[in-house]
Amino acid sequence: MSEHSALYSGSVMHQRLRPVVHRLRYRVFSLLLDLDELPRLADRLRFFSLDRFNLFSLHQRDHGAGGDQGLRPYVEDQLHAAGFATGGAIRLLAMPRILGYAFNPLSVYFCHHPVGGLQAILYEVNNTFGERHSYLIPVDEAHRQAGELTQHCAKRFHVSPFLALDMRYRFAITTPREHDERLRIAVTASDGEGPVLTACFDARRRTLDDRQLLRAFVAFPLLTLKVIAAIHWEALHLWAKGLRLRRRPGAPERKVTVVDNKHS
Repeated sequence: MSEHSALYSGSVMHQRLRPVVHRLRYRVFSLLLDLDELPRLADRLRFFSLDRFNLFSLHQRDHGAGGDQGLRPYVEDQLHAAGFATGGAIRLLAMPRILGYAFNPLSVYFCHHPVGGLQAILYEVNNTFGERHSYLIPVDEAHRQAGELTQHCAKRFHVSPFLALDMRYRFAITTPREHDERLRIAVTASDGEGPVLTACFDARRRTLDDRQLLRAFVAFPLLTLKVIAAIHWEALHLWAKGLRLRRRPGAPERKVTVVDNKHS
């Protein structure tokens, strides 16, 4: 049976545009995991497990509501509550646990309509304070079959201590497609004066098998530790360049912000 899951290898770039300029780039990989394929992947792959320790693993409590609820029921609950159809494919793009540890600043769920086509994207954001918030944004009908799309929303969740809450996000996505090996996710955070920060993940599709997992482990050793270290290293550089910490606001009351594109 053909699988939709894949491994994406590439790099992440962060660039602060003002009031100081700072740029950071590092190599990463992520897994695109079709939620319906998770049990089969765990059975087929020697170095990947579901909800248990392995060289690579996905623990469902690292995502969603963070409890015992499976990821597909959790995402479908969000879709249903927002008026979307349920029953379609849901594919999660995220870094796995490596030797038991993972930190995903951003995980992305591509939510498909039961009869095909992308109907919504759920952006799941984690900060370094152990908090999580998601943005559920519809995909307009004209872009459901397209390979590229752009989405916007207001920022509702505190992430960086150097960024204000009164900002807007722009997501520019080249969606994962089996006949196109490219994947690109670019996020721009802007305030009333324009863009302040851009971040981009550029990657190429690889088959998700044990050989590629071992190659990824050798090429990106202790990747998830490197990501959290890079976040704090970047913060230190920004502080040294003169930026000062902002007061941390409280987390949003709702765990998921549902975006109405017509009024966002």
